[in-house]
Amino acid sequence: MDVSEKSLELTAFTVVIADDHDVVRDGVRTLLERSGGEFRVVAEAADVPATLEHVRQLHPDLLILDVSMPGGPSLSSLPYIFASHPDLKVVVLTMHEDPGYARQALAAGAHGYVLKEAEPADLMQAFRSAVTGAKYVHPRLGAVLAQDAPDDVDPSVLNERELEVVRLVARGHTNAQIAEMLHVPERGVKVTRDRVGDKLGVASRTELTAYARRVSLID
Repeated sequence: MDVSEKSLELTAFTVVIADDHDVVRDGVRTLLERSGGEFRVVAEAADVPATLEHVRQLHPDLLILDVSMPGGPSLSSLPYIFASHPDLKVVVLTMHEDPGYARQALAAGAHGYVLKEAEPADLMQAFRSAVTGAKYVHPRLGAVLAQDAPDDVDPSVLNERELEVVRLVARGHTNAQIAEMLHVPERGVKVTRDRVGDKLGVASRTELTAYARRVSLID
């Protein structure tokens, strides 16, 4: 490897591809390898546990993530993925043309939601947008999502302890971990979470994380 090749490799955006279909991973890898050194694939995963492990160990710049993989719901794993690597950018690449999935992905912190049927140029636009911090949504879904933006409750309705719990949940900590960090019983954390859910009109951990990101309680 000459000096110019080494320099190019060092400046490339590192990528983990997570999809349980070999043909999809091969296709995405081939597309990225044709980017002229802009992206470098450092690992591939076929299930959620392997995805989490690669992100923890390698700290890639970009994760390309399928919605449906073995080992658990991919989108529900995003809080844990971001907890291990807060600066990670995620593009969801999927066959699901469902605004609900897109809304959940973006609310949980993904920077892109693109369909597998997209043209190579559109895929590259999604990947490039993500690594620069911009959002990309498949055009057919963008208008639908824009019409259905949620009206968030002002976080001022929460007291200091409730805000603290929200931030910790949104960063991927479990109830048990939060209890240890705050020196309170685990049941107390659950009671606080339930109270927060009632105030904000959210039920799940994913919804709470999405809320925290939308109102800038976490980065």
